[in-house]
Amino acid sequence: MAVEIYTRQMCGFCTMAKRLLQQKGVAFREYDASFDPALRKEMIQRANGGSTFPQIFIHDEHVGGCDELMALERAGKLDAMLAA
Repeated sequence: MAVEIYTRQMCGFCTMAKRLLQQKGVAFREYDASFDPALRKEMIQRANGGSTFPQIFIHDEHVGGCDELMALERAGKLDAMLAA
């Protein structure tokens, strides 16, 4: 899957990021790390220390969280990343 997103329950930023991807018709794999310490550890390792939610990966490249995803969209760069 091209897009992977680590989330936790009751996370507004996670919801916003998923909503943007859904509006664009992008399929993604979601990892709910709410109650899974091993999954959270995996996320932090993959995200080079990023421990806030969500953490988003496009084609195995770490793009950051919701703010970074929205910034890519505003800059017109997200579609190209998704299509690559």
